[in-house]
Amino acid sequence: MYLLKDIPILFKMDALGLLFLMLTVSMWVMDHVYATEYLKHDKHKRRFYIFYALTLLAMIGICMAGNLITMYLCYEFMSLLSLPLVLHEQTKEALAAGRKYIFYSIGGAFLGLTGFIFIYTYGTTLTFTPGGVLDPGALAGHETAMRVVTLLVIIGFGSKAGMFPLHSWLPTAHPVAPSPASAFLSGNITKMGVLVMIRYIYYMVGADFIRGTWVQYTFIGLTLLTILMGSMMAYKEPVMKKRLAYSTVSQVSYALFGIALLNPVGLIGGLAHVIFHSFVKNTLFQTAGAVIHMAGFKKVSDYKDMARKMPVTMWCYTLASLTLVGVPPTSAFLSKWYLAQGSLNSGLPVISWLGPVILIISALLTAGYLISVTLKAFFPGDEYDYPCLDKKEPNLWMLIPMIIMTALAVLMGICPGPVMNMLTGIAGSVL
Repeated sequence: MYLLKDIPILFKMDALGLLFLMLTVSMWVMDHVYATEYLKHDKHKRRFYIFYALTLLAMIGICMAGNLITMYLCYEFMSLLSLPLVLHEQTKEALAAGRKYIFYSIGGAFLGLTGFIFIYTYGTTLTFTPGGVLDPGALAGHETAMRVVTLLVIIGFGSKAGMFPLHSWLPTAHPVAPSPASAFLSGNITKMGVLVMIRYIYYMVGADFIRGTWVQYTFIGLTLLTILMGSMMAYKEPVMKKRLAYSTVSQVSYALFGIALLNPVGLIGGLAHVIFHSFVKNTLFQTAGAVIHMAGFKKVSDYKDMARKMPVTMWCYTLASLTLVGVPPTSAFLSKWYLAQGSLNSGLPVISWLGPVILIISALLTAGYLISVTLKAFFPGDEYDYPCLDKKEPNLWMLIPMIIMTALAVLMGICPGPVMNMLTGIAGSVL
């Protein structure tokens, strides 16, 4: 099938696409199981499930895309089809969040479209090729323009990943969307922005084209700024789902930082964080949704003594939080270790030491905005006036996905061999 005479629609699976495909489908299933109870009495649940399934189909297309134009079309479909998930509640806040979401998504994609035009002009093919497809002869004299466009593409597709400056749709959209949608938006749709950036940087322009240039330094600077800014915003946010949204802004940029280092160790760390963050953030949004579903509490201050009422839910929250902080032997400790090593070994002035420093500061802030909730839930204090609360967990349709993802988030850190071997192979194939 051809979009134009020399521009085919191509689907082709490789190891990188398979990784994102398996992650996307598995998390979609977990959120779908959770949603069967969460949306049991929702009068618009049929519409939700239709667009939820169509969004998955578009994401599968992104994962299986074999060239730039196929990926771009599926990316645009994903943005349009996921919009009703944000608009689902149809409140004034949801409508405003939906407008912001689609504006940022389409605006970012238009910036990405400039990259397609330049690759079509100065590249040998639109098919994904490890190492890049730029034609040195055709590109001669236009290197600066190509690098400017590359940065625009990074910023544009970085909008879906929540990277500064196009990040603010995340804390706006997540609080108004149903919790299953929030989990999938944060845990997986943001990862499509990561995948698209990997494809463009490593498979289109090539890492060598921007390595050591102002483009790489700007990209790294944006990721580190986003990591720090997202953590600080999450630390002071009183609404639970919005706090988790700011956390996503910070944590997805961990993965982007690994990609921006342009070395194998950093790329392995970035890909590992994509996996581990997906499990953790889906879990955290599901626990927040469980508290809303069972108790109606939306603010962090409402979580005081919640562990006595919902012990399983709060233990899932706590273990997932410890994982995201990077406490060994949980999985995110491993990804952050690789990211720090990738930074230290990068040989980039200032960045080589600044990267690990920012990661440590962000980890401390992460502990502050997540573990503080655990302390409220388990240790409300002697002065707290304990009400008569019965234990009232959500039913198994909501509990089982949380328990499975929590267990895997921890176990992947204890037994990391299969995951890390796969990621090492992927990194070796593109660098």
